[in-house]
Amino acid sequence: KDPWKKLSFHRIPSESAQRKAWIVKIRRDIGKDFQLSDSTRVCSAHFQAEDLTRTLAGLTRLKDGAVPSIFAWTKTTTKRSAPRRRSNDVAPAPGFSSYAVIDPGSTETAPAPSAEHDYLHVPVPTSKDEQLRAAQTEIDRLQERVRELEQEQLLSKFCIERFSSDPQTITFYTGFKNYETLTSVFKALQPTANTMIRWAQMQRHSSNINDVKVSSFSEACLPVFDQFFLFLCRVKQGFPEADLATRFGVSQASVSRLLITWANYLYCMLGSLQIWPSRSVVDKNMPECFSKTYPKTRVIIDCTEIKVQTPSSKVLNSEMFSNYKSHTTLKSLVGITPCGAVSFVSSLYTGAISDKEITNRSGIVDLIEPGDQVMADKGFLIQDMLDKKQASLVIPPFLGKKGKFSAAEVSKTHEIARLRIHVERAIRRVKEYHIFDGVVPLSLAPSINQVWTVCSILTNFRGPLF
Repeated sequence: KDPWKKLSFHRIPSESAQRKAWIVKIRRDIGKDFQLSDSTRVCSAHFQAEDLTRTLAGLTRLKDGAVPSIFAWTKTTTKRSAPRRRSNDVAPAPGFSSYAVIDPGSTETAPAPSAEHDYLHVPVPTSKDEQLRAAQTEIDRLQERVRELEQEQLLSKFCIERFSSDPQTITFYTGFKNYETLTSVFKALQPTANTMIRWAQMQRHSSNINDVKVSSFSEACLPVFDQFFLFLCRVKQGFPEADLATRFGVSQASVSRLLITWANYLYCMLGSLQIWPSRSVVDKNMPECFSKTYPKTRVIIDCTEIKVQTPSSKVLNSEMFSNYKSHTTLKSLVGITPCGAVSFVSSLYTGAISDKEITNRSGIVDLIEPGDQVMADKGFLIQDMLDKKQASLVIPPFLGKKGKFSAAEVSKTHEIARLRIHVERAIRRVKEYHIFDGVVPLSLAPSINQVWTVCSILTNFRGPLF
């Protein structure tokens, strides 16, 4: 009986002398019917109480040099002394022993030895039907075990399937509101994603694009869905490349190539989407707060900046330095519809550019139609550009030389600020991609414009602002 009132199982030692002693004690000859493996164990019921010890964690361990010694064939019983001869005992007949002898020809059989443990007793099926049922039961058990092991392996890997049932974790790592939305986007991308040209291929065949072989994209043995997941983890949480290499079990060089490839691929695919809606679509989804005050609003615009590493060039440094941020920055113009969807994202320009100049260069004025209203902040002095399109600009009134605002002007300022705040909320969604949290290194400069555009468009998959 186990001294701790609980069975524990112990591996056969690897040291040759002690291993041999264990094999002798358990009376198991290695052969076709018995092979030692890493799964071979001897339970604690075969050891003396002094062979066992209890750890601080409550686990049962064997002491050094312990050998199993309690078995059915090693149990000793107290030997009874022979009874004294009595006067009335009958002596055995000549030629017969006083001990019983089993006739070799008799059909009487000795009782089978009892099993050492009741949990080792497995009834042997007799009929074929019972054997089939037993085999099917064993197959079902093994299949269930395989599923359990697959699930354990899945939980030990950092991959998208591991988090498929956890919307909060999906949002944390990818920015998508749930796994279903993420899967829908990936399925739309998958036909072209499977055959995209890798960054490494472009580097090798930059001189002749015709030499690039279009093949299945399986960089670093990662499934394409997990490559997409890796890119989203990079931009959403800002994980360093070394961290992603450890999480996904690939080299850092592979991570770098994957990020460049997916940034350019998504920039091409998402950039081809028609995110600028028609006038009828804008009117159909116009919120009540706009329809009652500025029903002709087509777009709400604002500029935002991200900090970048200071370049060594003095000329470039002066062009990129932002007085607003007191740092070198890159600047972008973002436009949203009245319902809150991102409808325009400009390229990144140097931080010293003015709001009016970036509006002119970005091309957003070309999308404006006659009768449209453009809502903006005071810095956007673009009425002259909109006059050419027969459109109007909605901005808060200026104080001028009056000294104070009238009641109507104060009311208009509050009304515009209340509506214009939504573009700032949309920009904040983009800034929630933590790759833009710190100062963007110049090493990321070749692909930062693509990353900015992709992150801005991906915010539309999070649902409406209000």
